[in-house]
Amino acid sequence: MQTDSTVSANRSAMIWTVIAAFSTYFCVYGFRKPFTSASFDDSAWLGIGFKELLVIAQVMGYMLSKFIGIKVIAEMPPNRRGVGIIVLVMTAFAALIIFPLVPRPFNAICLFFNGLALGMTFGLVLGFLEGRRCTEALTAGLCTSFILADGVTKSVGAWLLHAGVSESWMPAAAGCVFLLPLIVSVAVLSGVPSPSLSDQAARSVRETLNRQQRRNLYRRYAMGLTLLVLMYLVVTVLRSLRADFAPQLWSGLGIDAIPSAYTYSELWVALGVICVNGGAVFIRNNRTAFFVSLATCMFGLLLMAITLAGWQTQQIGGFTFMVMIGLGLYLPYVAIHTTVFERMLAMTRERGNLGFLMYVADAFGYLGYVGVMIAKNLITPSDTLLVFFINACWIAVAISGVAMLATWLYFWKRSRHYGDDPDVEVSSPSIATQPAAF
Repeated sequence: MQTDSTVSANRSAMIWTVIAAFSTYFCVYGFRKPFTSASFDDSAWLGIGFKELLVIAQVMGYMLSKFIGIKVIAEMPPNRRGVGIIVLVMTAFAALIIFPLVPRPFNAICLFFNGLALGMTFGLVLGFLEGRRCTEALTAGLCTSFILADGVTKSVGAWLLHAGVSESWMPAAAGCVFLLPLIVSVAVLSGVPSPSLSDQAARSVRETLNRQQRRNLYRRYAMGLTLLVLMYLVVTVLRSLRADFAPQLWSGLGIDAIPSAYTYSELWVALGVICVNGGAVFIRNNRTAFFVSLATCMFGLLLMAITLAGWQTQQIGGFTFMVMIGLGLYLPYVAIHTTVFERMLAMTRERGNLGFLMYVADAFGYLGYVGVMIAKNLITPSDTLLVFFINACWIAVAISGVAMLATWLYFWKRSRHYGDDPDVEVSSPSIATQPAAF
């Protein structure tokens, strides 16, 4: 039996952990997203707007980082995560400082290296949180950071521009704002204790994976994982379009968004996402939680369809459209981060880590985004971005809906005879480390 003092200490540790994870990744966004609040309308290269060139360059670096991260994150020892975060962010910051010193369009390469450095930070932060009975709550807090930070860092960038900072220097100036809070947050996060024996019993032991172990894990669930990656790819593309071109989308909706509008809209999205996805922590049975998370993904896709129909029939306004479409996109996007892969590993008792599966999904998600960005410039002018976005959303609903139904059937057939006991107590790690048949 746990004493009251032990329960209180555990709750305190959980609160400090989620605060540290939230603030760490929130600050990371301060080195990644503020440049998107600038328009960069005064130049183009080979018919591509300079801002779109910058977004493509950063996303290509980010995408490459995700592919590299499949190996690096899966093999990263826990005691090196904190230092790794600081080194990567400082590299990204250096790229922002060099950015205004290089003439256009060649300074786009600086954004490439910025994305290359930042792409692995999420996996390092996530490694501190996985494999715990409260992982969904912790990871929901972490994911809330990038929903809110997406809006807040744009607001910071817009505020700096209004204060007279040039578009070229604004990204580096925004980095200065977030540098000290980042260092403090990483220091706190690095002190988070490892999962306890009871955590290991409830969620399985999380270990580093070598190349062959990664291949074997993916092959055992290849069909289901591939379908999940397909859904995640489509959602990532749209989520990134909405984030990186928010000013243009707001304008297309007929709204002249002020800096605070980015933050205000994302507050509503974050509230909905954290309540729905964070609630999975109360489902103790891993199999049940896994299928509830798949249902959450489907609900997000349904909400997108309702929102699109509402806008096209003029039943909802521009602000409501941005909030609801954001909620529809982030529900499945965050469910993958918080619950789907976490509970899959717990349900199957597989040795491995959440970072590996997340980086497989992220790598192909951002690869898809690069492809869409290039295609957008080939098939449609920039002044029809809203039309392009809405059409892409309809396609996404169709593809992702089919993929999620197939995913449900795949795992349901394999798991209907599988059960787990989340209340098991352990006296030694061996109880929690033996994979169950699945």
